[in-house]
Amino acid sequence: MFETIVVATDGSDSVSRAVTVALDVADRFDATVHALSVVDTDTSEEAADRRDELTAHAEDALDLVEGETDQPVVTTIREGEPAEEISAYAEEIDADLVTTGTRGRHGENRFLLGSVAERVVRICPVPVLTVRQLAAFEDDDPVEAA
Repeated sequence: MFETIVVATDGSDSVSRAVTVALDVADRFDATVHALSVVDTDTSEEAADRRDELTAHAEDALDLVEGETDQPVVTTIREGEPAEEISAYAEEIDADLVTTGTRGRHGENRFLLGSVAERVVRICPVPVLTVRQLAAFEDDDPVEAA
């Protein structure tokens, strides 16, 4: 059913459960996992000055995904508008599923979905599984708890 799964990560705490769920689904279906982190290339001068810092943060986010599993993970860093890059990447690799958290680094003030997750759900050409971070998540089986 699932052969290729993309997990979009920005390294935030709210994405950690989405990573766990994506890896669990991949394990159950013997699917290939692609961890993707997008450096938001905002046109502001401040963002341009911080490109190296943002890229290092993306690398750290991908390292966290790889550290959560023994199975191989394809890691990719893209630059651009996050939702568009996530959707384009999923289409390029013919993904069966995209997994993302509902809130990212900048989404703490959102009520339901973070703006990136919401846009991915709207524009992505493949199914998207959004995973909410639970405050007291202690279940050993995150897929059944979702």
